[in-house]
Amino acid sequence: MSTAIADPRSAYSAPRRKGPNLEKWGWIYMRASGVVLIVLIFGHLFVNLLTGDGIHQIDFAFVAGKLASPFWQWWDVLMLWLAMIHGGNGMRTIVNDYVTHNGTRRALVWAIWIVSGFLIVLGTLVVFTFDPCLGVTADSILWERCQ
Repeated sequence: MSTAIADPRSAYSAPRRKGPNLEKWGWIYMRASGVVLIVLIFGHLFVNLLTGDGIHQIDFAFVAGKLASPFWQWWDVLMLWLAMIHGGNGMRTIVNDYVTHNGTRRALVWAIWIVSGFLIVLGTLVVFTFDPCLGVTADSILWERCQ
């Protein structure tokens, strides 16, 4: 009894699943978000490190001033969201490639998305609710500014 091995150049057609191809959309997201993140990160670094007094200008007042502007709030939130989803998707890909046990893989992927979601929510709250005058007392250098 002889079995023939398929010609390596013959087309293999895997059975098509119904619904959206999430792996394809994850792949596309990684490329698109990577390009946008490069622009956001280098813009962030340029403003923080190369304009004004450079690294010497970065202190609490500098950050408070940036977070008082809606432009920089949205810049930072967009950078946060894209980076966290990009990183979470990359970690999911690594788990899918290297973890062989289905239950363990499922638990790790859920943990990645839960932690990523928690950090996105927490970071977004910090950016949009930041108040430099919260908890300022009379002996603080911000007392006059916050009155």
